[in-house]
Amino acid sequence: MHFRVTHETVYRYDVPVTLGTHVLRLSPRAEGVRLRAQQLTIAPEPVERIEEADVYGNSVTRVRFSGTTTLLRVRSTFELDTDPVPPLAPEPDPLPWAAARTNGFDACRAFSSGPAVRCYAERVAAEAKHLPVAFLDRLADDLRARTNLTIRPDGQARSAEETLTLGEGACRDVTVLFLEAGRALGLPGRFVSGYQAHPAVANRLRHLHAWAEIFLPSAGWRGWDVTHGARVGDDHVALCAAPSQADTMPIEGGFSFIGASVNSTLDFDVQIEAG
Repeated sequence: MHFRVTHETVYRYDVPVTLGTHVLRLSPRAEGVRLRAQQLTIAPEPVERIEEADVYGNSVTRVRFSGTTTLLRVRSTFELDTDPVPPLAPEPDPLPWAAARTNGFDACRAFSSGPAVRCYAERVAAEAKHLPVAFLDRLADDLRARTNLTIRPDGQARSAEETLTLGEGACRDVTVLFLEAGRALGLPGRFVSGYQAHPAVANRLRHLHAWAEIFLPSAGWRGWDVTHGARVGDDHVALCAAPSQADTMPIEGGFSFIGASVNSTLDFDVQIEAG
C-alpha cells in the first residue's frame, strides 16, 4: 500500500523558554517498507541534530537548541510503500507458554497486571482452545466488541485493569490491555505507535495510532490492532516499537524558563493519503 503522511506538531509558550534536548520518534521503521522520500523540519533550527537508533532498534532524531523561543514546530513528511504481510501459520504449542520462551527478548517485560486481567486472559484462551494465534485473534475481536473507543489526544495510557473495568479507552489503552493479557500467558509483546490507512472514528480526523505486536517463534513479530479487532497488514506504518508506551512518544523533551509560571499549548495535524 502507498502512503503519504504529514504530521505537524506545534508547542506554543506564553513566555520565552529554553528548550532542552528533544528526542523525536517520527521516522518509519525500516521493516516491511520501501521509503521513497522523507523530510523532518524543526523550528527553531536546532544547533545539533543526531540521527541514531535506540536500544529497541527504532530510528530516532536527537536535537539540541540554543537561545529562547515561544514556539516549537516539528513537521514530519514521508512517502513510502508497505509490503504485503505473509500469512500466519498456527503455533503448535498451546498456551500458557513457559517463561523460558521469552528469554532473550529485551523488548519484552514480565506480566505486571492484577488478577482480573489474568482471569480475563485465561477465559479467552479457554474459548480459543489454548491455541496461541486463535487466542490472539479472539482477544483482539473480544476487546473491540467490549470496549467503547474514545479519543484522548494526550496523556499516558491507562493501566490494563482500569481499561478492563471501564470498558472504554483510546487505542493506546486497549493496546496495553491486549499486551498485558498476552503477557499473562507467556506471550512476549511490544507497544507500537504509527499510522493506519483507515480512520478509526466517524469524524475522519487523523491521529497517531497504537497497536500491539506479539513475538511468535514461527513468524517473528506480528501485529494486532485492537481498535479494529484484526491482524495488522500492509495498511499500517510503524514508527516506533518498545515494551511500553513511554518509550514510543513521538516528541520527548522539556524546557526551562525564568519567572513564576508558563502556559503552554499543543496543536497537531495529521494528514494521511493511502491507497
